[in-house]
Amino acid sequence: MELSRSGKNYQIERYVIESLPKEAVSEGNLVDIEGIAESLRKAWKRLGSPIKNVAIAIPTAMAIYKKLLVPVSQSEDMEGMIESEADQIIPFPLDEVNLDYQVLGPSSTSLDDLEVLLCAARKEKVEERVAVVEMAGLRAQLVDVESFAMMTAFEQIQQQLPDHGMNQTFALFDIGASKIHCNVIRNGQQIYYREQMFGGLQLTRDIQRRYGISFDEAENGKRSMAMPDGYESELLHPFVDSLAQEIQRALQFFYTTVSVSQYLRVDYILLGGGCSMLAGLDDAVASRTQISTMIANPFTAMVQSSSIRLKELLLDAPALLIACGLAMRRFD
Repeated sequence: MELSRSGKNYQIERYVIESLPKEAVSEGNLVDIEGIAESLRKAWKRLGSPIKNVAIAIPTAMAIYKKLLVPVSQSEDMEGMIESEADQIIPFPLDEVNLDYQVLGPSSTSLDDLEVLLCAARKEKVEERVAVVEMAGLRAQLVDVESFAMMTAFEQIQQQLPDHGMNQTFALFDIGASKIHCNVIRNGQQIYYREQMFGGLQLTRDIQRRYGISFDEAENGKRSMAMPDGYESELLHPFVDSLAQEIQRALQFFYTTVSVSQYLRVDYILLGGGCSMLAGLDDAVASRTQISTMIANPFTAMVQSSSIRLKELLLDAPALLIACGLAMRRFD
């Protein structure tokens, strides 16, 4: 995805979605590096952009991150303090990790402290992704974390809400092929993150078995809804109900851990990821949880270039949260 500025707003210049080879990525690990690089190369060619600088992200499970309190009086030596803290937190030698930090601002609980977010990842996990980008003929300018990129995209959604969503709690679900990523956000801060093993791959396999067709045919049929009679009642509705149950379960985990101490209730649920557009899912989730549920679309306030087809963008938007958040990072 390529974004530019149009006055105060972002403008979507262009985007493409390119399939990866089957099983090219497993549990976040890059299995078929050459196949992934080739998919990236194809995507960039189809995009038709002259820009070769890219932002990429590692899976959230591959990142170690923690909020720290640093005394304001010692903030001059921030890097030294962060390294010393990192040495205590990170279970690997520091020369084996990429380390960064972000000052979030004054602590809400202690006037003498700054809140700082420390983030680290194994160098090998970062470097293999950078290598794939370079194999595709591009340049990786920054590496983010998937859940942080989702939060950046969420800033665009917040702008459309009453009071810009301040003092409200949002559960953002990114529903992928094999995992549901639950990100609970309040006032621009991630207060909870959890992954659950459940995703759209299960429905694809159900379709394969039921109709005796190939994986690709099942995927295409699922997306286009061009399926035999009985598909909705026999496969789609039971799957949507199971997915809504998993989302309800994820919220129960939140309520029994973080929420218990902070007395927080989720005000809105936002659904993103490739599975979020399944017919009836938003209604099923709202019915099960009794919480207002909407499909996540970070593009409603953005300007669209002439190459963007609005109807396609509306269908693709929930699957583009991470790409959108990465494109918003800029290269200053």
